[in-house]
Amino acid sequence: MEKIQKIKGFADILPPQSHVYDLLEQTAKAVFARYGYKEARLPILERTELFSRSIGEETDVVQKEMYTFPDRKNRSLTMRPEATAGVVRAYVENGLHAQEELTKLYCAGPMFRYERPQKGRMRQFHQIDVEAFGSASPYLDAEIIFMLSHFLTELGIADLNIELNSLGCPECRPAYHDALNEYFRGFDAGQLCEDCMRRKLTNPLRVLDCKVPACKELTRSAPQISDYQCPSCKEHFETVTGLLDKGGLAYTLNPRLVRGLDYYVRTTFEVTSGKIGAQSAVAGGGRYDGLVKTLGGPDLPGVGFACGMERLAMLMGDPQPPAPDFHLAVLGEAGLGAGLLLAQKLRDAGLCGECALSAKSAKSQMRAAGKSGARFCLILGDAEIEGGTVQVKDMAAGTQDTVPQDALLEHLRT
Repeated sequence: MEKIQKIKGFADILPPQSHVYDLLEQTAKAVFARYGYKEARLPILERTELFSRSIGEETDVVQKEMYTFPDRKNRSLTMRPEATAGVVRAYVENGLHAQEELTKLYCAGPMFRYERPQKGRMRQFHQIDVEAFGSASPYLDAEIIFMLSHFLTELGIADLNIELNSLGCPECRPAYHDALNEYFRGFDAGQLCEDCMRRKLTNPLRVLDCKVPACKELTRSAPQISDYQCPSCKEHFETVTGLLDKGGLAYTLNPRLVRGLDYYVRTTFEVTSGKIGAQSAVAGGGRYDGLVKTLGGPDLPGVGFACGMERLAMLMGDPQPPAPDFHLAVLGEAGLGAGLLLAQKLRDAGLCGECALSAKSAKSQMRAAGKSGARFCLILGDAEIEGGTVQVKDMAAGTQDTVPQDALLEHLRT
């Protein structure tokens, strides 16, 4: 029969690469816990209006990229293209705002966007997502940026650039929108791409996010949000940058940084790398103070970020999983059961290793032990079974000892 192959834009993540993803998640759990964040596990499938209402009807995500389909009752469902909207929905639906003043959550898992597959961008990709609700303080903004930097440092990833901007608030952004409308009014279809010709009429801020080179060049002289911010937004942003300065965290101010989603206000940030090609962003986020209310909750502020796991994995190189403690070779059919029980005893005590399940040649089993990377090769033959011993070969030192089976665990630990 014909082989069934994976869908274009979807990838199998197998060992040893899967170890890198596990390392990403375990590091995230450890670092985020130090800051008081707790894990949330949320559905992959949500109602379509959750994303169209939160992300924005005019964004590329909603317009072009979502995997959307009707269910059997003709309800429109979407496989999540990002995590924030789902976390906010869970926060509101489960009444977390009534249980605590400040809620800190993180989650990890697959997201789905219909895009042209390329290096660092797949149709099923994975993100680590962090969200905090209940505080409008610029100190929370600074803390979450410090935490992101801490996480990336723990992963051993260097040479990253943090870009920072403030997008203002509903009080001061309308004047900026008017200035952008006036600026883009003079450009026609020969100068802006088709998408930006639509965006300049519906949401001119989106034009600043366009990746088409001609559009990027035209926006270099566009008005800057910093010239239109209200005093409150200016003070908020100056507090954030002041804290980052005092904490010794380097960053670059980027007045064109708007991110790709409509819900961002005030502090916005992105972490980029020059080592992974055109898709240079490895993490990004910001403040979204109106989103909880937009999705039916109380008018409470929020801030968060997401990291692309595929891109982080590319930057981490090739970290290998820990080597097993032992590989147990069994010489002869009669010893297979005894070998399995001995290996189980070692595993119950916390050691990691494999045991031969068939009696292959000694040469073949020693080769398997070397390939496994195990520190010790344990050899169990007829003589060892009869004498209650086991041959212990230290693969690093090249030495070999005969050890009583009842003293084996202590010997290996020593």
